[in-house]
Amino acid sequence: MGSCSQEKEKQMVDLFAFSRAVISGKIEMGRFFLAPCLVLLAVLLLGSGADALQVIGGSVTVVQGDTAILPCKLRLIDSTEDLTQITWQKRTREKPSNDNFITVGPSQEPQFVHRRDDRFKYIGNFNDKNGTLQLSNVALKDEGSYTCIFTLFPGGTKKTEIPLKVTVPPFTSVMDNLPTLGTEEVLFVTCTAAGSRPPAEVRWLTGVLGDKLRTTTNYIHYGNGTTTTVSSLFGVPTREINGHQVQCVISSHAISTEETLPFIIQVYFSPTEVNMKAISGHSFECVTEANPNANFTWSRYGQSLLPSVVKVEGAKLQVLSLTSDLNGLYQCEASNTYGRKYGQLYVHVASEACSAAWALFGVLLSLNVIGAAAWCFHKSGHFQRCLEESTSIYSMCSIKCCSPDIKDQYHDHMQKR
Repeated sequence: MGSCSQEKEKQMVDLFAFSRAVISGKIEMGRFFLAPCLVLLAVLLLGSGADALQVIGGSVTVVQGDTAILPCKLRLIDSTEDLTQITWQKRTREKPSNDNFITVGPSQEPQFVHRRDDRFKYIGNFNDKNGTLQLSNVALKDEGSYTCIFTLFPGGTKKTEIPLKVTVPPFTSVMDNLPTLGTEEVLFVTCTAAGSRPPAEVRWLTGVLGDKLRTTTNYIHYGNGTTTTVSSLFGVPTREINGHQVQCVISSHAISTEETLPFIIQVYFSPTEVNMKAISGHSFECVTEANPNANFTWSRYGQSLLPSVVKVEGAKLQVLSLTSDLNGLYQCEASNTYGRKYGQLYVHVASEACSAAWALFGVLLSLNVIGAAAWCFHKSGHFQRCLEESTSIYSMCSIKCCSPDIKDQYHDHMQKR
C-alpha cells in the first residue's frame, strides 16, 4: 500500500482504540454523547476516501440507428494516484458474457481486444481521465450494460456500469380492406405500428361517424423484444359512410411526436343505373355513380366502329356533323372492378324540311288555342288531312336524338293507326 493508504489505516486504528477506551470507562466525559459522534466520524472518514476517487457515468437511452454517447470520467480529489489504463467491458443481447472489448492507454489510441468494430470511437481524453465512448448506428443487439474501468497505481481499479437501452420506432401503415356495399358489419381499414420497442399506442379519431364504427386492437410480441400493434375499424358498409375521413394516431416513446395517418373510408360498388344527359344540342354524356369511378365505352349497335363524325371523350359523345350516317342505336357501357351497366341512345337525323315541319307541329301543339283550332279544322274537313300530314312528317323525321323509350312510344302510336 502507498503512503496515502497507510495514513488512512493509521487513522482507523487510532479511532477504534479511542472508542474502546471510551466504552471501557477510561475516558468518562460524555459517554452517552461521545459514542454516536465516533460512529459519525468513522463514516465521514470512509466517505472522504470514496469522494477522492469517483467514477462518473450514467444510463443512456437511444433510438435504433442513432448515435449513443457512453459517458465515463474519473474524478480525483486530493489524490496522487496515476492512471495507467482505461478498460471497457460489455454485456449485451448479442453476447451476454461480460468481456473486455476496448482498452485505452497513455497513447490515447483505442485497442480492440477481439474483433474490431468501427462503430465505437473513443472521444474522451486519457490525460483528463475521461474514458467516454461513442457508438454510432446503434442496433437492438447493442442493448445491455457497459462497464468503464480505470486502473490506478497504486490504488487498483475504479469502475462504473452504464446501462444502454435501445428503443425502436414503429413502421406505420394503413391498409384498406376493400369493403363493398352491404348490410352486415365488415372490416373497413387496419392501422399497423410494426416492430416497436416499447409497444406503440394506436388510437382512432372518427369525427362525425362516432358510434357507427367499432375498434379492435391486438398486439404481436416478438423474441427480440419488439411489438407490433394492430388496430382495426369495423362498421356497416353504406353509402353514407363512404367518403368520410378518419385518422389513425400513433404514439411511442421511440418517436418524439405523434404520427397521424389520415384515411378516407371507401365503400366499393359497381355502376348504378346509367342515364343520358344532354350537354348541348349535339352532345350527350353518360351519367352514373360508382366506386371506384367508372370507365366508359361507346359503341354503335350492329357496327364495329363509330362514324367518323362522332367524337368520344370518356363519358361524352359529341356529334360533329349531322348526316344520315349517324342514324342508329348507340350504347354507353359504364364499368369498374365490381361490375358494369349499360345505357342506350337512339339517334335519327332528319331532312331540313321534315325538321321544319316537325318544329311547326310542336309549336302548334303548345298553343292554348289548339283545341279551338282543331275543332274548326274538324268541322271544315281539313283536320283529318292535317293530322295525316303531320303523322307522315313524324314517321319520316322522328326526333334528332331520343332515348329508346321515346322511340317505342312512337312505334306504338304508329301501330294504333
